Amino acid sequence: MEYISIIILVLTFITLMGIGVPVAWSLGLSSLLTLMVSVAFIPSATTIAQRMGTGLDSFSLLAIPFFVLAGEIMNRGGIANRLIELAKAITGRLPGGLLYVNVIAAMLFGAIAGSAAAAASAIGGILGKRMEKEGYPKELGAAVNVTSSTTGLIIPPSNILIVYSLASGGVSIAALFVAGYVPGIFIGLLLMLTAAIFIKRKNLPGGTKTSVKELTAKFFRAFPSLMLLVVVMGGIVGGVFTATEASAIAVIYTLGLSFFYRELKWKELPAILLKSSETTAIVMLLIATSMSMSWVLSSEDIPQSISSALLSVSDNIWVILLLINLLLLFVGIFMDMTPAVLIFTPIFLPIVTALGVDPVHFGIIMILNLCIGLCTPPVGSVLFIGVGVAQTSIEKVVKPLLPFFVAMIIGLIIITTWPGLTLWLPRLFGL
Repeated sequence: MEYISIIILVLTFITLMGIGVPVAWSLGLSSLLTLMVSVAFIPSATTIAQRMGTGLDSFSLLAIPFFVLAGEIMNRGGIANRLIELAKAITGRLPGGLLYVNVIAAMLFGAIAGSAAAAASAIGGILGKRMEKEGYPKELGAAVNVTSSTTGLIIPPSNILIVYSLASGGVSIAALFVAGYVPGIFIGLLLMLTAAIFIKRKNLPGGTKTSVKELTAKFFRAFPSLMLLVVVMGGIVGGVFTATEASAIAVIYTLGLSFFYRELKWKELPAILLKSSETTAIVMLLIATSMSMSWVLSSEDIPQSISSALLSVSDNIWVILLLINLLLLFVGIFMDMTPAVLIFTPIFLPIVTALGVDPVHFGIIMILNLCIGLCTPPVGSVLFIGVGVAQTSIEKVVKPLLPFFVAMIIGLIIITTWPGLTLWLPRLFGL
Protein backbone atom coordinates (compact mmCIF):
# COMPACT_ATOMS: atom_id res chain seq x y z
CA MET A 1 0.00 0.00 0.00
CA GLU A 2 2.81 2.41 0.83
CA TYR A 3 4.22 2.16 -2.71
CA ILE A 4 0.83 3.11 -4.17
CA SER A 5 0.72 6.03 -1.70
CA ILE A 6 4.21 7.18 -2.71
CA ILE A 7 3.28 7.09 -6.41
CA ILE A 8 0.02 9.02 -5.87
CA LEU A 9 1.69 11.57 -3.58
CA VAL A 10 4.59 12.26 -5.93
CA LEU A 11 2.51 12.31 -9.14
CA THR A 12 -0.20 14.59 -7.75
CA PHE A 13 2.33 16.97 -6.21
CA ILE A 14 4.41 17.21 -9.40
CA THR A 15 1.28 17.59 -11.56
CA LEU A 16 -0.16 20.36 -9.38
CA MET A 17 3.17 22.21 -9.31
CA GLY A 18 3.53 21.72 -13.07
CA ILE A 19 0.20 23.43 -13.82
CA GLY A 20 1.10 26.40 -11.63
CA VAL A 21 -0.72 25.62 -8.37
CA PRO A 22 1.05 27.39 -5.44
CA VAL A 23 3.37 25.18 -3.37
CA ALA A 24 1.27 25.30 -0.19
CA TRP A 25 -1.91 24.25 -2.03
CA SER A 26 -0.01 21.55 -3.92
CA LEU A 27 1.23 20.11 -0.62
CA GLY A 28 -2.22 20.14 0.98
CA LEU A 29 -4.13 18.75 -2.02
CA SER A 30 -1.62 15.98 -2.75
CA SER A 31 -1.75 14.98 0.94
CA LEU A 32 -5.56 14.88 0.81
CA LEU A 33 -5.65 12.78 -2.38
CA THR A 34 -3.09 10.35 -0.97
CA LEU A 35 -5.08 9.88 2.26
CA MET A 36 -8.26 9.31 0.24
CA VAL A 37 -6.78 6.07 -1.13
CA SER A 38 -7.64 4.42 2.19
CA VAL A 39 -10.08 6.87 3.87
CA ALA A 40 -13.31 8.55 2.69
CA PHE A 41 -13.29 12.20 1.60
CA ILE A 42 -14.90 13.82 4.67
CA PRO A 43 -12.67 12.07 7.26
CA SER A 44 -9.63 12.72 5.03
CA ALA A 45 -10.40 16.43 4.70
CA THR A 46 -11.08 16.71 8.44
CA THR A 47 -7.84 14.93 9.28
CA ILE A 48 -5.77 17.15 6.97
CA ALA A 49 -7.36 20.28 8.49
CA GLN A 50 -6.69 19.01 12.02
CA ARG A 51 -3.07 18.20 11.19
CA MET A 52 -2.58 21.65 9.68
CA GLY A 53 -3.87 23.23 12.89
CA THR A 54 -1.82 20.93 15.10
CA GLY A 55 1.29 21.63 13.03
CA LEU A 56 1.08 25.34 13.88
CA ASP A 57 0.44 24.72 17.59
CA SER A 58 4.02 25.34 18.67
CA PHE A 59 5.48 28.04 20.91
CA SER A 60 8.74 27.97 18.93
CA LEU A 61 6.93 29.06 15.77
CA LEU A 62 6.07 32.40 17.39
CA ALA A 63 9.69 33.37 16.75
CA ILE A 64 9.13 33.42 13.00
CA PRO A 65 6.72 36.39 12.73
CA PHE A 66 8.87 38.39 15.15
CA PHE A 67 12.11 37.73 13.25
CA VAL A 68 10.31 38.51 9.97
CA LEU A 69 9.12 41.82 11.43
CA ALA A 70 12.62 42.61 12.76
CA GLY A 71 14.03 41.95 9.29
CA GLU A 72 11.50 44.28 7.64
CA ILE A 73 12.29 47.04 10.15
CA MET A 74 16.02 46.62 9.51
CA ASN A 75 15.49 46.75 5.76
CA ARG A 76 13.87 50.17 6.01
CA GLY A 77 15.60 51.57 9.09
CA GLY A 78 19.07 52.38 7.77
CA ILE A 79 20.76 49.37 9.38
CA ALA A 80 21.78 47.79 6.05
CA ASN A 81 23.48 51.03 4.93
CA ARG A 82 25.65 51.14 8.04
CA LEU A 83 26.70 47.51 7.71
CA ILE A 84 27.66 48.07 4.07
CA GLU A 85 29.68 51.17 4.98
CA LEU A 86 31.56 49.15 7.61
CA ALA A 87 32.26 46.34 5.13
CA LYS A 88 33.48 48.88 2.56
CA ALA A 89 35.82 50.42 5.11
CA ILE A 90 37.31 46.98 5.82
CA THR A 91 37.75 45.63 2.27
CA GLY A 92 36.72 48.37 -0.16
CA ARG A 93 40.29 49.47 -0.98
CA LEU A 94 41.25 46.01 -2.29
CA PRO A 95 41.03 45.32 -6.06
CA GLY A 96 37.46 44.25 -6.73
CA GLY A 97 36.72 45.19 -3.15
CA LEU A 98 33.01 45.75 -3.72
CA LEU A 99 32.56 42.01 -4.30
CA TYR A 100 34.09 41.35 -0.87
CA VAL A 101 31.88 44.10 0.54
CA ASN A 102 28.83 42.32 -0.87
CA VAL A 103 29.77 39.00 0.79
CA ILE A 104 30.62 40.53 4.18
CA ALA A 105 27.57 42.81 4.21
CA ALA A 106 25.29 39.90 3.22
CA MET A 107 26.72 37.78 6.03
CA LEU A 108 26.20 40.56 8.57
CA PHE A 109 22.79 41.70 7.37
CA GLY A 110 21.52 38.19 6.63
CA ALA A 111 22.62 37.03 10.07
CA ILE A 112 20.82 39.89 11.81
CA ALA A 113 17.71 39.78 9.60
CA GLY A 114 17.65 35.98 9.25
CA SER A 115 16.41 36.25 5.66
CA ALA A 116 18.24 35.52 2.41
CA ALA A 117 15.58 37.33 0.40
CA ALA A 118 15.89 40.48 2.54
CA ALA A 119 19.69 40.40 2.25
CA ALA A 120 19.62 39.94 -1.54
CA SER A 121 17.15 42.80 -1.92
CA ALA A 122 18.77 45.24 0.50
CA ILE A 123 22.45 44.62 -0.26
CA GLY A 124 21.92 44.19 -4.00
CA GLY A 125 19.80 47.32 -4.19
CA ILE A 126 22.45 49.44 -2.49
CA LEU A 127 25.61 47.98 -4.04
CA GLY A 128 24.34 47.07 -7.52
CA LYS A 129 24.34 50.55 -9.02
CA ARG A 130 27.68 51.43 -7.47
CA MET A 131 29.28 48.27 -8.89
CA GLU A 132 27.94 49.03 -12.36
CA LYS A 133 29.14 52.64 -12.13
CA GLU A 134 32.68 51.51 -11.21
CA GLY A 135 32.91 49.04 -14.10
CA TYR A 136 31.98 45.73 -12.46
CA PRO A 137 30.14 43.26 -14.73
CA LYS A 138 26.48 43.42 -13.73
CA GLU A 139 26.02 39.66 -13.94
CA LEU A 140 29.05 38.97 -11.71
CA GLY A 141 27.69 41.33 -9.06
CA ALA A 142 24.33 39.56 -9.19
CA ALA A 143 25.99 36.12 -8.86
CA VAL A 144 27.92 37.21 -5.76
CA ASN A 145 24.84 38.83 -4.25
CA VAL A 146 22.62 35.78 -4.80
CA THR A 147 25.01 33.20 -3.34
CA SER A 148 26.30 35.29 -0.42
CA SER A 149 22.76 36.18 0.69
CA THR A 150 22.10 32.55 1.62
CA THR A 151 24.81 32.61 4.33
CA GLY A 152 22.35 34.45 6.59
CA LEU A 153 20.20 31.30 6.72
CA ILE A 154 23.07 29.38 8.32
CA ILE A 155 24.45 32.18 10.51
CA PRO A 156 21.92 32.78 13.33
CA PRO A 157 19.34 33.91 14.16
CA SER A 158 17.66 31.98 11.36
CA ASN A 159 13.99 31.16 10.90
CA ILE A 160 14.75 27.99 8.95
CA LEU A 161 16.81 26.59 11.84
CA ILE A 162 13.72 27.06 14.02
CA VAL A 163 11.66 25.15 11.44
CA TYR A 164 14.25 22.34 11.46
CA SER A 165 14.07 22.19 15.26
CA LEU A 166 10.29 21.76 15.00
CA ALA A 167 10.54 19.10 12.27
CA SER A 168 13.24 17.16 14.12
CA GLY A 169 11.10 16.77 17.21
CA GLY A 170 12.99 19.11 19.51
CA VAL A 171 16.66 19.55 18.58
CA SER A 172 17.91 22.50 20.66
CA ILE A 173 17.43 25.82 18.86
CA ALA A 174 20.30 27.31 20.89
CA ALA A 175 22.63 24.49 19.76
CA LEU A 176 21.56 24.96 16.12
CA PHE A 177 22.08 28.71 16.32
CA VAL A 178 25.58 28.39 17.80
CA ALA A 179 26.46 25.58 15.34
CA GLY A 180 25.64 27.80 12.35
CA TYR A 181 28.39 30.37 12.91
CA VAL A 182 31.50 28.51 11.74
CA PRO A 183 29.90 26.81 8.66
CA GLY A 184 28.24 30.09 7.64
CA ILE A 185 31.48 32.07 7.88
CA PHE A 186 33.34 29.23 6.14
CA ILE A 187 30.96 29.36 3.16
CA GLY A 188 31.36 33.15 3.07
CA LEU A 189 35.16 32.79 2.91
CA LEU A 190 34.88 30.26 0.06
CA LEU A 191 32.68 32.71 -1.86
CA MET A 192 35.22 35.48 -1.28
CA LEU A 193 38.00 33.19 -2.53
CA THR A 194 35.97 32.48 -5.67
CA ALA A 195 35.37 36.21 -6.11
CA ALA A 196 39.14 36.78 -5.83
CA ILE A 197 39.69 34.54 -8.88
CA PHE A 198 37.23 36.65 -10.92
CA ILE A 199 38.86 39.84 -9.65
CA LYS A 200 42.30 38.74 -10.84
CA ARG A 201 41.02 37.55 -14.23
CA LYS A 202 38.98 40.68 -14.95
CA ASN A 203 41.37 43.17 -13.33
CA LEU A 204 38.58 44.85 -11.38
CA PRO A 205 39.18 48.28 -9.77
CA GLY A 206 39.87 48.89 -6.09
CA GLY A 207 38.51 51.60 -3.84
CA THR A 208 40.18 54.34 -1.85
CA LYS A 209 42.23 53.58 1.24
CA THR A 210 40.32 53.97 4.49
CA SER A 211 42.09 55.78 7.31
CA VAL A 212 42.07 54.36 10.82
CA LYS A 213 39.98 57.33 11.92
CA GLU A 214 37.35 56.70 9.22
CA LEU A 215 37.30 52.94 9.92
CA THR A 216 36.78 53.62 13.61
CA ALA A 217 33.98 56.08 12.88
CA LYS A 218 32.16 53.62 10.60
CA PHE A 219 32.60 50.82 13.13
CA PHE A 220 30.96 52.90 15.85
CA ARG A 221 28.15 53.87 13.45
CA ALA A 222 27.46 50.18 12.81
CA PHE A 223 28.16 49.07 16.40
CA PRO A 224 24.54 49.38 17.65
CA SER A 225 23.40 47.19 14.72
CA LEU A 226 26.07 44.58 15.45
CA MET A 227 25.04 44.56 19.11
CA LEU A 228 21.72 43.00 18.11
CA LEU A 229 23.59 39.74 17.48
CA VAL A 230 25.24 39.98 20.89
CA VAL A 231 21.94 40.69 22.65
CA VAL A 232 19.99 37.93 20.86
CA MET A 233 22.62 35.19 20.88
CA GLY A 234 24.06 36.14 24.25
CA GLY A 235 20.62 35.94 25.83
CA ILE A 236 19.82 32.57 24.22
CA VAL A 237 23.17 30.92 24.99
CA GLY A 238 23.26 32.43 28.49
CA GLY A 239 19.79 31.09 29.25
CA VAL A 240 18.35 34.56 29.86
CA PHE A 241 15.53 34.02 27.36
CA THR A 242 14.33 31.53 24.77
CA ALA A 243 14.67 31.93 20.99
CA THR A 244 11.01 32.99 20.83
CA GLU A 245 11.49 35.65 23.48
CA ALA A 246 14.70 36.73 21.74
CA SER A 247 12.73 37.34 18.52
CA ALA A 248 10.41 39.76 20.33
CA ILE A 249 13.42 41.52 21.87
CA ALA A 250 14.92 41.78 18.37
CA VAL A 251 11.80 43.64 17.18
CA ILE A 252 11.96 46.12 20.06
CA TYR A 253 15.70 46.63 19.56
CA THR A 254 15.53 47.17 15.78
CA LEU A 255 12.51 49.46 16.12
CA GLY A 256 14.24 51.61 18.72
CA LEU A 257 17.47 51.65 16.68
CA SER A 258 15.68 52.68 13.47
CA PHE A 259 14.01 55.60 15.23
CA PHE A 260 17.34 56.49 16.83
CA TYR A 261 18.91 56.62 13.35
CA ARG A 262 15.93 58.81 12.28
CA GLU A 263 15.46 56.75 9.11
CA LEU A 264 12.08 55.29 10.06
CA LYS A 265 8.87 57.27 10.56
CA TRP A 266 5.73 56.26 12.43
CA LYS A 267 3.67 56.54 9.25
CA GLU A 268 5.79 53.76 7.67
CA LEU A 269 4.91 51.23 10.39
CA PRO A 270 1.52 50.13 8.94
CA ALA A 271 3.20 49.19 5.62
CA ILE A 272 5.97 47.31 7.48
CA LEU A 273 3.42 45.43 9.60
CA LEU A 274 1.37 44.57 6.50
CA LYS A 275 4.41 43.27 4.61
CA SER A 276 5.51 41.24 7.63
CA SER A 277 2.02 39.79 8.00
CA GLU A 278 1.95 38.76 4.33
CA THR A 279 5.34 37.04 4.61
CA THR A 280 4.36 35.34 7.88
CA ALA A 281 1.05 34.12 6.41
CA ILE A 282 2.86 32.56 3.43
CA VAL A 283 5.42 30.85 5.67
CA MET A 284 2.80 29.60 8.14
CA LEU A 285 0.57 28.18 5.39
CA LEU A 286 3.60 26.36 3.98
CA ILE A 287 4.40 24.99 7.44
CA ALA A 288 0.77 23.90 8.03
CA THR A 289 0.41 22.02 4.74
CA SER A 290 3.94 20.58 5.02
CA MET A 291 3.09 19.22 8.46
CA SER A 292 -0.06 17.61 7.06
CA MET A 293 2.03 15.94 4.33
CA SER A 294 4.57 14.79 6.93
CA TRP A 295 1.75 13.15 8.88
CA VAL A 296 0.42 11.42 5.75
CA LEU A 297 3.92 10.17 4.95
CA SER A 298 4.26 8.81 8.49
CA SER A 299 0.79 7.21 8.56
CA GLU A 300 1.53 5.39 5.29
CA ASP A 301 4.93 4.17 6.59
CA ILE A 302 6.66 5.94 3.71
CA PRO A 303 9.70 7.08 5.79
CA GLN A 304 10.33 3.46 6.79
CA SER A 305 10.17 2.38 3.13
CA ILE A 306 12.65 5.07 2.08
CA SER A 307 14.89 4.19 5.02
CA SER A 308 14.90 0.52 4.06
CA ALA A 309 15.63 1.41 0.43
CA LEU A 310 18.60 3.61 1.39
CA LEU A 311 20.02 1.10 3.85
CA SER A 312 19.67 -1.67 1.27
CA VAL A 313 22.11 0.25 -0.91
CA SER A 314 24.70 0.55 1.88
CA ASP A 315 25.05 0.84 5.64
CA ASN A 316 28.17 3.00 5.30
CA ILE A 317 27.46 6.41 6.80
CA TRP A 318 29.43 8.30 4.13
CA VAL A 319 27.59 6.58 1.29
CA ILE A 320 24.24 7.33 2.96
CA LEU A 321 25.17 11.00 3.51
CA LEU A 322 26.29 11.27 -0.12
CA LEU A 323 22.95 9.86 -1.32
CA ILE A 324 20.98 12.17 1.00
CA ASN A 325 23.01 15.19 -0.14
CA LEU A 326 22.32 14.35 -3.80
CA LEU A 327 18.61 13.91 -3.07
CA LEU A 328 18.41 17.20 -1.15
CA LEU A 329 20.28 19.08 -3.88
CA PHE A 330 17.77 17.70 -6.39
CA VAL A 331 14.80 18.52 -4.12
CA GLY A 332 16.10 22.07 -3.59
CA ILE A 333 15.87 22.74 -7.31
CA PHE A 334 12.09 22.16 -7.33
CA MET A 335 10.88 22.78 -3.78
CA ASP A 336 11.00 25.78 -1.45
CA MET A 337 13.16 25.46 1.65
CA THR A 338 10.48 25.43 4.38
CA PRO A 339 8.36 22.53 3.06
CA ALA A 340 11.52 20.61 2.11
CA VAL A 341 12.81 20.81 5.69
CA LEU A 342 9.46 19.84 7.19
CA ILE A 343 8.90 16.90 4.83
CA PHE A 344 12.38 15.40 4.58
CA THR A 345 13.69 15.90 8.12
CA PRO A 346 11.40 13.19 9.60
CA ILE A 347 12.43 10.88 6.74
CA PHE A 348 16.22 11.32 6.76
CA LEU A 349 17.01 12.26 10.38
CA PRO A 350 16.18 8.83 11.92
CA ILE A 351 18.37 7.15 9.28
CA VAL A 352 21.47 9.27 9.92
CA THR A 353 21.10 9.40 13.71
CA ALA A 354 20.89 5.58 13.76
CA LEU A 355 24.26 5.60 11.97
CA GLY A 356 25.78 8.01 14.49
CA VAL A 357 25.33 11.47 12.90
CA ASP A 358 24.60 14.28 15.35
CA PRO A 359 21.15 15.87 14.70
CA VAL A 360 22.65 19.37 14.97
CA HIS A 361 25.31 18.52 12.38
CA PHE A 362 22.70 17.05 10.05
CA GLY A 363 20.55 20.16 10.42
CA ILE A 364 23.36 22.36 9.13
CA ILE A 365 24.01 19.91 6.27
CA MET A 366 20.33 19.97 5.27
CA ILE A 367 20.01 23.77 5.42
CA LEU A 368 23.19 24.28 3.38
CA ASN A 369 21.92 21.84 0.73
CA LEU A 370 18.67 23.75 0.41
CA CYS A 371 20.48 27.11 0.41
CA ILE A 372 22.10 26.01 -2.84
CA GLY A 373 18.58 25.28 -4.14
CA LEU A 374 17.56 28.89 -3.45
CA CYS A 375 20.07 29.96 -6.10
CA THR A 376 18.83 27.59 -8.81
CA PRO A 377 15.85 27.85 -11.18
CA PRO A 378 12.96 27.14 -11.45
CA VAL A 379 12.04 27.77 -7.78
CA GLY A 380 15.16 29.69 -6.66
CA SER A 381 13.51 32.65 -4.96
CA VAL A 382 16.79 34.36 -4.04
CA LEU A 383 18.03 33.97 -7.62
CA PHE A 384 14.95 35.75 -8.98
CA ILE A 385 15.28 38.55 -6.40
CA GLY A 386 18.99 39.01 -7.15
CA VAL A 387 18.43 39.06 -10.90
CA GLY A 388 15.52 41.47 -10.52
CA VAL A 389 17.49 43.88 -8.33
CA ALA A 390 20.42 43.79 -10.77
CA GLN A 391 18.04 44.37 -13.71
CA THR A 392 19.50 41.54 -15.76
CA SER A 393 18.38 38.05 -16.81
CA ILE A 394 18.88 34.55 -15.44
CA GLU A 395 20.47 33.43 -18.71
CA LYS A 396 23.23 36.03 -18.33
CA VAL A 397 23.82 35.33 -14.63
CA VAL A 398 24.12 31.52 -14.92
CA LYS A 399 27.69 31.52 -16.31
CA PRO A 400 29.31 33.63 -13.55
CA LEU A 401 27.08 31.86 -11.02
CA LEU A 402 28.47 28.37 -11.73
CA PRO A 403 31.87 28.84 -9.99
CA PHE A 404 30.07 30.07 -6.86
CA PHE A 405 27.84 26.97 -6.99
CA VAL A 406 30.99 24.86 -7.10
CA ALA A 407 32.40 26.76 -4.09
CA MET A 408 29.21 26.12 -2.10
CA ILE A 409 29.21 22.43 -3.03
CA ILE A 410 32.88 22.12 -1.99
CA GLY A 411 31.88 23.77 1.30
CA LEU A 412 29.00 21.31 1.66
CA ILE A 413 31.34 18.34 1.15
CA ILE A 414 33.82 19.64 3.75
CA ILE A 415 31.09 20.43 6.30
CA THR A 416 29.48 17.01 5.74
CA THR A 417 32.71 15.05 6.18
CA TRP A 418 34.13 17.18 9.02
CA PRO A 419 31.55 17.19 11.85
CA GLY A 420 33.93 19.00 14.20
CA LEU A 421 33.70 22.14 12.06
CA THR A 422 30.02 22.39 12.98
CA LEU A 423 29.98 20.89 16.46
CA TRP A 424 33.03 22.30 18.24
CA LEU A 425 31.36 25.63 19.10
CA PRO A 426 28.15 24.09 20.56
CA ARG A 427 30.33 21.69 22.58
CA LEU A 428 32.40 24.62 23.80
CA PHE A 429 29.23 26.20 25.19
CA GLY A 430 27.98 22.87 26.55
CA LEU A 431 25.00 22.70 24.18
